Amino acid sequence: MSRPATFVPPPGARAYSLRSARGEFAVIDSPVADGVEARGVALLLPGFTGSKEDFNPLHVPLGQRGYRTVAVDGRGQYESDGPETDESAYAREELARDVLAQAEALGQPVHLLGHSLGGQISRAAVLLDHAPFRSLTLMASGPGRISEPQQQRVKLLQDALAVMSMAEVWDAMRAMETPEETETATLDGGLDDRDDLRRRWLGTKPAQLLATGRQLCTEPDRVAELAAVPLPFHILSGARDDTWPLPLLDDMTVRLKARRTVIEDAEHSPNTDQPLPTARAIADFWDDATAEG
Repeated sequence: MSRPATFVPPPGARAYSLRSARGEFAVIDSPVADGVEARGVALLLPGFTGSKEDFNPLHVPLGQRGYRTVAVDGRGQYESDGPETDESAYAREELARDVLAQAEALGQPVHLLGHSLGGQISRAAVLLDHAPFRSLTLMASGPGRISEPQQQRVKLLQDALAVMSMAEVWDAMRAMETPEETETATLDGGLDDRDDLRRRWLGTKPAQLLATGRQLCTEPDRVAELAAVPLPFHILSGARDDTWPLPLLDDMTVRLKARRTVIEDAEHSPNTDQPLPTARAIADFWDDATAEG
């Protein structure tokens, strides 16, 4: 589970419901910094068990580079509503069409960035219609299904959700934490952090976790399809990642003729592990994509 540095939006950002043709979605919308020339708008999609708050550390540095950033909870994630038990509502194409509607609601072509699961949903949206987007950044998001160890973790979660409530699963996950994980959680934010994470977990719909978890374990390699789309691509990851090993991301970069960035001292969530170098690499790519466009 991703662990945001804070659940409090950064200064100047607004948390609200973005109205779209496919319903309302909870967002954190952060403006361009005062006195900085506006260079564009970006839509940020979180990963599995994540939320819009995962991008909180990126908003200010990206705003200082001239980018308004809008991080969104997808359907059934945290503060965006969705069915409790109807998994068909979370089919990959349905989630991709939500992204197209979110981009339309923002009123202009946007830079699209997806983290992990959000990257695969972003890819599906671009394959449906690339016109609303100026570029695509896939952050810690690979060409197909997740690694075997991560598939096993998802299977454990699916088995638990079949017989337990979300609250019971949360308690079970906490009971399975190692002493080191518990100490890290305390150092990172203490009881307030744990309460926020629990609230996010309980806000997420079980059907969303079941459907998207299955997608992560079965997603086909669609890189060849994506390579035919006329957009600039950016593959960004930490220097270590056990969800999609780095050689897979390196190969995907070659196949897409994409920009490749590896963030040192970061793992599967460079946005929270090393936000400043991550934001700098993202903004550099957007600057170049804007100039080329």
